[in-house]
Amino acid sequence: MTPRPLAVILASGGLDSCVAAAWAARDFELAFFHADYGQRTLTRERAACRAQAAHFQVRRLLEVDLGFLGRLGGSSLTDPRLPVPEADEEGPGLPSTYVPFRNALLLAAATAWAEVLHAAALVIGANILDNPGYPDCRPEFFQAFERVMELGTGPDTHLKILTPLLELDKAGIIRLGLELGAPLHLTWSCYRENLLACGRCSSCRLRLRGFAAAGVTDPIRYAPGGRHAWRQEEVMGGEASG
Repeated sequence: MTPRPLAVILASGGLDSCVAAAWAARDFELAFFHADYGQRTLTRERAACRAQAAHFQVRRLLEVDLGFLGRLGGSSLTDPRLPVPEADEEGPGLPSTYVPFRNALLLAAATAWAEVLHAAALVIGANILDNPGYPDCRPEFFQAFERVMELGTGPDTHLKILTPLLELDKAGIIRLGLELGAPLHLTWSCYRENLLACGRCSSCRLRLRGFAAAGVTDPIRYAPGGRHAWRQEEVMGGEASG
């Protein structure tokens, strides 16, 4: 039997990368690449990534230290002095949750490993609809980076960047994950907490609305009141404005 080509998954432990892994598992052998970049919820994300790796029977899991990104600051995901937003719309400019140049650095490190492994592809669960203010989630960014990989790797390396979720909203990602049998119960999205998801940060709210729109219950555990906080606050906001 001809061995399947290898794909390196940028595996954060989150919902999107989990669904991207399930999508890739149909055609590729998987290798998981997970990064510590100083994020608040590193402990929980790492545990989620390891659980997903076990689910997909991944034989290669690389956890790398990119902690300098956290030391640089500039993002509410890494700097404890900056509040993690609760609203989805933060106004004009870059969202406070944007980590400067993170996707480029993640892709660069993953490319180096993929070249060593003779992989055929990098798979990233980025999507532009959920992150319209993130410059490193745009299609043209991934196209340009693919060209960088072509120019900066050896002549026998032919890597593609695959972004299967790029133009799906959260509900669409969840529906695709359910269709593929992705282990959504093993994922973590909360930007604030490592034990129970807060249900109030922008990522939790986006996730909960996505599950509601998909017509299914989010399988992870939330802090008391967190699962419905977003809905209650939106109703109150609507009453106040009406």
